[in-house]
Amino acid sequence: MLQAVLNGSRPADAHPALPIQARHLARDARAVARLGLTAVHVHPRDPDGEETLDPVHVGDAVALIRHEVPNMEIGVTTGRWIQPDPKKRIDAVLAWGRLDHGRPDVCSVNVHEKGWVDVCKAAASVGIGVELGVWTMGDAVTLRQNGVPPSTVRVLAESTVSDPATAVAEAVRILRALGSLPVPVMLHGEEDGAWPVLEYALRMGKDTRIGFEDVLVRPDGWLATGNDDLVRSALAFRP
Repeated sequence: MLQAVLNGSRPADAHPALPIQARHLARDARAVARLGLTAVHVHPRDPDGEETLDPVHVGDAVALIRHEVPNMEIGVTTGRWIQPDPKKRIDAVLAWGRLDHGRPDVCSVNVHEKGWVDVCKAAASVGIGVELGVWTMGDAVTLRQNGVPPSTVRVLAESTVSDPATAVAEAVRILRALGSLPVPVMLHGEEDGAWPVLEYALRMGKDTRIGFEDVLVRPDGWLATGNDDLVRSALAFRP
């Protein structure tokens, strides 16, 4: 799988083509679907452009993407930086389950965040799958000690080292710490480490992802024109 991560936490002025509003997320989802992708991950925003877990705005973004690309897997974040209170994150996820066409297929849950197990249980109770974010070897150990929740569709191994010379080595350390898992692992990097880790993931036959959440420039260092530009560059690495 190659997943498109369309916006992440970046501010609106990070790139002229960064999709913030729901209709722009839907536009970019349609563009990457035309390139053969079947999964996107988005960070819905409120009218001020701030990240939100509010069911109104999450539902709007997901429903518009689903209207444009009916067969696309749509994932959203549950990041603690958006809502620090685990109880309120759980309440938000439970509310997403009542959104009909606006219900996400998957939500990302970071293993290092307080309350992550309960957020996973809430997602499972309303039929939403989970992407487990593992950022460090310590996170990998935590996951192995707790076990993979039954609602998990994949583990997201994230090399947060942006130095291109060491990003792959960090990714390998996380993979080794994870060991054998009952679900697929999606491996990715960020910023200057994004392309080296993506290339490594594809070479090793791992799922991976690309998009403005992770990097703004193409492998040649030029600013990408859009998420579809980044996806085309990623597809060129496929064996």
